[in-house]
Amino acid sequence: MYRNFFKPLFDIITAVIVLIVVSPILLLAIIGLTIVNLGTPFFVQRRPGKNGRIFKIVKLKTMTDAHDQQGNLLPDADRLTTIGRVIRKTSLDEIPQLFNVIIGNMSLVGPRPLLPSYLKLYSPEQARRHEVKPGITGWAQVNGRNSISWEKKFELDVWYVDHQSFLLDFKIVLLTVKKVFLSEDINTEGVATTTPFNGTN
Repeated sequence: MYRNFFKPLFDIITAVIVLIVVSPILLLAIIGLTIVNLGTPFFVQRRPGKNGRIFKIVKLKTMTDAHDQQGNLLPDADRLTTIGRVIRKTSLDEIPQLFNVIIGNMSLVGPRPLLPSYLKLYSPEQARRHEVKPGITGWAQVNGRNSISWEKKFELDVWYVDHQSFLLDFKIVLLTVKKVFLSEDINTEGVATTTPFNGTN
């Protein structure tokens, strides 16, 4: 009952309330990013959702599209803007995903939606993370986020799939708020975001 009815209902109600509350801050962030990114404050990308179904995720764009002389994108650390660093540190870049929650292709809590190219790299057990809707935050995010290995993240994601409940979701939300305030586990050591997943050896 919770997974199929109450959780989607709570998701929509909470997403609308949070959007209303943070709208002034979100507007300022959008204006700032529009200036530094030359008119493109949003980052839209295809991601796999429940059962691997592809949808478009919306985030605030914290990095520029700067390329090197060969036309290749510069490393993340070189493209991350000053305002983008602040927005990422406070997790404001995730706020537009509340629209994905309202639409219904994401949940507030669930495994993070990753790249479509990862689908073919998962083991059968790791692929179980797609048995539920992806989330803005999740069990892996409050247990290490970008400071733990991909294998550990997927293990935590699958554990969440098997233990999903209202109390667990509530706990994850509270821990997420704590981590945002403490700016914990934002990046992998030595890089601006995290390293790509290349499959489990």
